Amino acid sequence: MPDMLLIAGVDEAGRGPLAGPVLAAAVILNPAHPIAGLADSKQLSETRREQLAAEIRAHALAWALGRADVAEIDRINILQASLRAMQRAVANLRLAPGQVLVDGKQCPSGLICPCQAIVKGDATVPAISAASILAKVARDAELRDLHERYPAYGFTRHKGYPTAAHREALRRFGPCPEHRRSFAPVAAVLQTVVIEE
Repeated sequence: MPDMLLIAGVDEAGRGPLAGPVLAAAVILNPAHPIAGLADSKQLSETRREQLAAEIRAHALAWALGRADVAEIDRINILQASLRAMQRAVANLRLAPGQVLVDGKQCPSGLICPCQAIVKGDATVPAISAASILAKVARDAELRDLHERYPAYGFTRHKGYPTAAHREALRRFGPCPEHRRSFAPVAAVLQTVVIEE
């Protein structure tokens, strides 16, 4: 039974990269433990994000992650995969919220309570800011692990985003299993490989 007083903020990390999963987080903050400095994760340094993530995990009433891997992203597209990751994050919460506030323009389907999408919510709604921080920190950690498996691509530096260095590595080595084949720069490299063969 959802608690009407509990509000979960939800955000994702990893829509733009060419590789790796998309991760979402859902956070129900504790009004008795306000956390200073919450902001859009993209506006914070890596060190500050890590500090805030530890504080969020320690003091939130509930938090959870949801994910969609590369195969799912390629199968249903990145928008649908992001929405599914968000839905999974909410479903994984140990407390059932009475309302969900999502960063962006669309709410995931299949939630057990009302949902409101808020454009730039990660900068204006503390619970969404907290979710954006947890999602980004968790995804960055996954990409560091990915770097151990595929060091040629430099995932620790760019976290899968389409930087010049990443695109060059993609051209030189071709895609690894964690590259999103449905994304144009990866598809273009695959096409080139086929033509050259």
